[in-house]
Amino acid sequence: AAVEAIAREAGTVDILLNAAGFVHHGTVLDCSDSDWDFSFDLNVKSMHRTIRTFLPAMLEAGRGSIINISSAAGVYKAAPNRYVYGATKAAVAALTRAVAADFITRGIRCNAICPGTIETPSMLGRAAAAGPQGREMFVSRQPMGRLGTAEEIAALAVYLASDESAFTTGVAHIIDGGWTL
Repeated sequence: AAVEAIAREAGTVDILLNAAGFVHHGTVLDCSDSDWDFSFDLNVKSMHRTIRTFLPAMLEAGRGSIINISSAAGVYKAAPNRYVYGATKAAVAALTRAVAADFITRGIRCNAICPGTIETPSMLGRAAAAGPQGREMFVSRQPMGRLGTAEEIAALAVYLASDESAFTTGVAHIIDGGWTL
């Protein structure tokens, strides 16, 4: 109901960016049914809901760019202790391709962004929980020797939203500083 209310208020949009995510820490043995359900509801079903709600007006307008934030973890590489997170982000990539395939002839583009480790409040919280050297531990795992920035992800999103990327759809764009190499 909340998504439908926002859609009524916003009207037709040209760009829909889905950027929801929760990082569950653990293996299959650490993932309860409620952890699984929460992760899939937030990381995948939220995108299903927004696309289903905003897409009809985009179709009526004959244009639109949908951008879903996925992850390098789960789409391009498995990450330790990211069992359900990886599964949800792989689902986002598949959802992206399905929307792109279904609406390619109707002016709709749908792409995913697959970031690596990006310095965000959530990531810094996980680093702090790892101890005093937590941030440095995350940085040491990065081939470029640094974390990605939100601005770098935003620049890719702006490109995918723009007419400059008009020939791009159904793609999971990796932006991970070489983590998956």
